Amino acid sequence: MSTLSLAVRDSSTMLRRNLLHARRYPSLTLNLLLTPIMLLLLFVYIFGDTMSAGIGGGDRSDYIAYLVPGLLLMTIGSTTIGTAVSVSNDMTEGIIARFRTMAIHRGSVLVGHVVGSVLQSVVSVVLVGAVGVAIGFRSTDATALEWLAAFGLLVLFATALTWIAVGMGLISPNAEAASNNAMPLIFLPLISSAFVPVDAMPGWFQPIAEYQPFTPAIETLRGLLLGTEIGNNGWIAVAWCLGLAALGYRWSTAKFNADPK
Repeated sequence: MSTLSLAVRDSSTMLRRNLLHARRYPSLTLNLLLTPIMLLLLFVYIFGDTMSAGIGGGDRSDYIAYLVPGLLLMTIGSTTIGTAVSVSNDMTEGIIARFRTMAIHRGSVLVGHVVGSVLQSVVSVVLVGAVGVAIGFRSTDATALEWLAAFGLLVLFATALTWIAVGMGLISPNAEAASNNAMPLIFLPLISSAFVPVDAMPGWFQPIAEYQPFTPAIETLRGLLLGTEIGNNGWIAVAWCLGLAALGYRWSTAKFNADPK
């Protein structure tokens, strides 16, 4: 059997292992999923009328359309925190040491975590999107190609953040530290264009909100689903995703291969 075949076989086994863990212990995923759902409901029903006026909309439905794309990407950031915790648990509970003694492809452990996390992110995005549709979000002008591009962007973004989360899990001494280290993945959307336009922020703060990975991805997703102007945000979002994925992959594999545990 070739090296590639072994890698695919062992990665598939590790993927099934991680999905079984997620199914047997769903509380972490559900807790992380509740954060974007609660923020969605809070901003729509408590602040919706006020916020819609701030973005130049006429009513609450305008703000729902503005808010949902940002919350979808925030959902990905929230879900990947669970990946950091899961990786940290594997590293500290001794299972990785056992895997190292077995005749399995070394990288399959990390690949199983990454693919499993991306699948969970997709499911979480679908659930949050369903809540958004239930409270009034509509994307009537998007073509099938634009929907496909939006889905591809979400998957690419999830892959990039997952590799970063894996690295955070590997450097964390325990699950609590992993959760804390991964908090920027939830914090960054809060200071992006997810809730208000960058132009509405204080002048000194606008560069912080604009030059970070979430804002161009959010604006690109809005453009694809709502027909707003994308400009250069599409290329910038893809560049952020590829850069973060490459950085996270190199960081994670270097740490995993060097770790004596």
